[in-house]
Amino acid sequence: MNKNVAEADSLKRVFGLPTLVIYGVGDILGAGIYAVVGKIAGLSGTLVWASFLTAMIVAAFTALSYAELGSRFPQSGGVACFVHRAFRTDWLSILVGWLMFCTCLVSMATLSKAFAGYFNAFVPAIPAWLIILALFSVLAFVNFRGMKESSALNIFCTSVEVSGLLIVILVSTLFLSGGGAANPAVVPNEQAIGWSAVAQGAALAFYAFIGFEDIVNVAEEVKNPERNVPRAILLALAIAGAVYILVSWLAIQVLNPSELAASNAPLLDVVRRAQPNFPQVVFTIIALFAVLNTALLNFVTASRLLFGMSREGLLSAWLGKLHRRRATPYRTLLVILPIAIFLALSGTLQFLAGTTATLILAMFCLVNLSLLLIKRREPENNGFRVPYIVPAIALLLNLVLFAFASGASHILALVFVGIGMLLILIQKAFRRGHLPRTD
Repeated sequence: MNKNVAEADSLKRVFGLPTLVIYGVGDILGAGIYAVVGKIAGLSGTLVWASFLTAMIVAAFTALSYAELGSRFPQSGGVACFVHRAFRTDWLSILVGWLMFCTCLVSMATLSKAFAGYFNAFVPAIPAWLIILALFSVLAFVNFRGMKESSALNIFCTSVEVSGLLIVILVSTLFLSGGGAANPAVVPNEQAIGWSAVAQGAALAFYAFIGFEDIVNVAEEVKNPERNVPRAILLALAIAGAVYILVSWLAIQVLNPSELAASNAPLLDVVRRAQPNFPQVVFTIIALFAVLNTALLNFVTASRLLFGMSREGLLSAWLGKLHRRRATPYRTLLVILPIAIFLALSGTLQFLAGTTATLILAMFCLVNLSLLLIKRREPENNGFRVPYIVPAIALLLNLVLFAFASGASHILALVFVGIGMLLILIQKAFRRGHLPRTD
């Protein structure tokens, strides 16, 4: 009986290195580039590819930190677990969990704007706000139905979104090999674009690289995690980064920066220009599925984070109730839905994507600082190791990129931090108020 209990308490190790890399690539190659490549071109011009390269380099240093942390602590829990291990305090790990929830929330709003943009490019008569409401209604319904349906849709959409990027690469390559190019008369001189503009673009491009850190969250299901988790993180990031750089470079060869920046469906417009005879409806559907997939993952994660915080006593116990038949945290959907809709209808795509990247950069700063503290306190490590300089450089690069994010994104991120701190204070006060009297 004890053996059965022990087996039930441990997750089955099903991921080898190849399957874990595929999982990571699928997580990174989400809707980010479909949504933000045009806005990045508006910031960094023809050097949009350099913004993606810069963002990848910054992400790579943090990925190395994640690789060591994932090797040291190969159990589920992710960033909150690392922060708790380093700082040995509950409130900071709770705050990190709250910021992860906020990141998912703002990312959902970002993706709904991108979804509306691609949908309107094909059916312009329907108002964007109505498309956003319809999208969130579908996501809420799928989430309510349960993880079985969510996982099946996720696998299908991941395959579709990767095929969309391959189409962009193929048609753009054929266009350029046939002598096509963007209008040189309206393309700015690369020398006139300062590196500050590239850095601003990189701060936004970082949004497209979110996902590599999720590999750590399935560490308990990985065969030989001390070896395979670090390798999978780095390989997945390298593959996704190479695809992003290639797609962004090809896009700027087909359309000039001003055209990309003005487009609500940038990759669709690239395909239109490169191959006018390519069925536009096919690529539109692919782009919509790509955005739908990532938005669904964010919705699922956000609802589970809110449910977990309720079970931990940070939020009302009302949110911790499961549906009697579906066993899903349906009440969290009632909270997430109006907030996500409000953000989507009140913010621009660039502002929302920038805020998402700002929040994740702040959490990555904590991850790198955590590794520095852990390495100092626990120098012995038989798994994957990086020199002290790696998390130090990663921390510095994250702070630099954080500084180049927009001021409005900083303000909204601080608002979320303030709300999180307030919730923690309320929780502590509530617990003190319910302690038994000893006098």
